[in-house]
Amino acid sequence: LAGLSLAVGVALARGLENIKVVTLCGGVPLRGQIASLENGAHIVVGTPGRVMDHLERGTLTLEGLNTLVLDEADRMLDMGFIPQVRQIIRQTPMKGERQTLLFSATFTEDVMNLAKQWTTDPAIVEIEPENVASDTVEQHVYAVAGSDKYKLLYNLIAQNNWIRVMVFANRKDEVRRIEERLTRDGISAVQMSGDVPQHKRIKALEGFREGKIRVMVATDVAGRGIHVDAISHVINFTLPETPDDYVHRIGRTGRAGASGTSISFAGEDDAYALPAIEALLGRKINCEQPPAELLAPVPRKH
Repeated sequence: LAGLSLAVGVALARGLENIKVVTLCGGVPLRGQIASLENGAHIVVGTPGRVMDHLERGTLTLEGLNTLVLDEADRMLDMGFIPQVRQIIRQTPMKGERQTLLFSATFTEDVMNLAKQWTTDPAIVEIEPENVASDTVEQHVYAVAGSDKYKLLYNLIAQNNWIRVMVFANRKDEVRRIEERLTRDGISAVQMSGDVPQHKRIKALEGFREGKIRVMVATDVAGRGIHVDAISHVINFTLPETPDDYVHRIGRTGRAGASGTSISFAGEDDAYALPAIEALLGRKINCEQPPAELLAPVPRKH
């Protein structure tokens, strides 16, 4: 179970030969999922809502389950999925008769309480780099007025001819506006948020992964489920309210030993978040003024 199952399902399907993986998530017609389940599956990856839907319809049964994986447990708590997860777990074998794996970026008291409820004598494995943020990511902060943020974003991408960029914003409406403006101004872009239907998310992710689309604009929730190689730049259009989200955002680049760059825009509405981010990182991030050419007016397309 995952808050966002698309990336997990795609990755498993590509990485396992002779293993049938079925992905169950909302926004995709039920008919195709039912047909896939009727043919049997070794691994089912799903969001809680759609898994519950299939359980209630009788198109999925979990009596024979031997391994239960709960991914992004902290996010599922934040997004209110836990009541559905509890209903699903009640339909699996007892916790002493199955293996349960719980993954979480942060182990809060609430997450640990879930682990105690759903596992028996669990082993806790913590994997944390020596530095909170990867040494392979070069980090910059531009001090910029909110009214100039879009000009700065456009010029960074256009003047440098960047081809695989991930842009983060805090709100879904902000993500939509950024994607619409980039597209209007001749830079291929897609949005990834909870408002985007699942079939469009799949198409957007594939286009971005294949390099057909230059920019993906995402919220934190959507961005946590995206793992794409060769993202050269991560841009924080707005600084996240939670420092941990900053680390997750910039972790989309500089992966597998490759180098990457993160650029954050600190405006009058979000610069307050910077000290907490620096405290988590354990160091200051130099705040720069963008050069004049990066604040040039956006040329209008005819």
